[in-house]
Amino acid sequence: MDGSFLFIIFIIFVALVFDYTNGMHDAANSIATIVSTKVLTPRKAVVWAAFFNFAAFLIFGTDVAKTIGQGLIDISIVNPMVIFTGLLGAIIWNLATWYWGLPSSSSHALMGGYLGAAVAKSGFGVVIVNGWMKILLFIVLAPLLGMVLGLLLMTFTVWLVHKKPLPVINVWSRRMQLVSAALYSLGHGGNDAQKTMGIITSLLFSAGMLKSFEIPLWVVLSAHTAIAMGTLSGGWRIVKTMGQRICKLRPIDGFCAETASAASIFFSTHLGIPVSTTHVITGAVTGVGAAWNISAVKWEVTLNIIWGWALTIPMAALCSALLYKVLTLIF
Repeated sequence: MDGSFLFIIFIIFVALVFDYTNGMHDAANSIATIVSTKVLTPRKAVVWAAFFNFAAFLIFGTDVAKTIGQGLIDISIVNPMVIFTGLLGAIIWNLATWYWGLPSSSSHALMGGYLGAAVAKSGFGVVIVNGWMKILLFIVLAPLLGMVLGLLLMTFTVWLVHKKPLPVINVWSRRMQLVSAALYSLGHGGNDAQKTMGIITSLLFSAGMLKSFEIPLWVVLSAHTAIAMGTLSGGWRIVKTMGQRICKLRPIDGFCAETASAASIFFSTHLGIPVSTTHVITGAVTGVGAAWNISAVKWEVTLNIIWGWALTIPMAALCSALLYKVLTLIF
């Protein structure tokens, strides 16, 4: 084997490590509500979420992967070093925000890293503006959609059960939260795993190993396996932020938040738009809290999370751009 082929194998490994950190980082999104409402223990919750993260490949296509792979950056300038440093920048930002307990977006870290490395190589002319406009639009729309759906679903659900005894409501809500958590995890796996698929396929296509930009089955299965394994490892620092610091959740709240999030993510994935599942679940939790009482939401926590969102793309891009410049000088 020559050195370039080994380097490509290594980059694929790094991409799957990123996917693993994505699952680890976003495990909180999948399980925070169901753990904080005590429907499942943390150990059972991560197994539940990981299974549906993996099973998502049976349901969703690869439109999001194609958007990531060839809809954001002119693929003609992409080479293994662009992919490698883009992934490293994303991983660095992922680990930093995980350490700080900040639920930033792994998806936006990956896109920012890819952007920074590509611009460092060839300038801003390589950016596909239309593709990025959709991403930037959904940075705003995704949490707003989650918030509105969460608020509406919470209001409707309370109206539906308001005459029922509280013990009956809790039993019903706990059972339904198992379904809503599964749906959310399906959506998370279906949208987020595709982002790594798109990066790996870009690498293979740019190296001449694929004749057309089609996602190989082994790439699909590898990405879903890596994100599921990351989910199994958990992200306990972020669980606390998502589960209790925004607002205190009960089983009925968790059901509404997860269902609203799942609907939003399914819709975005159908359109082939890579969205932040972190943004969506945060918006939904906020909407559910606001349905009860606007003051029930700890808005200062939400504001800190929004700062994390705003910084993710530029900071991951900066990390990757610096890495690209340094590594190309060395090698």
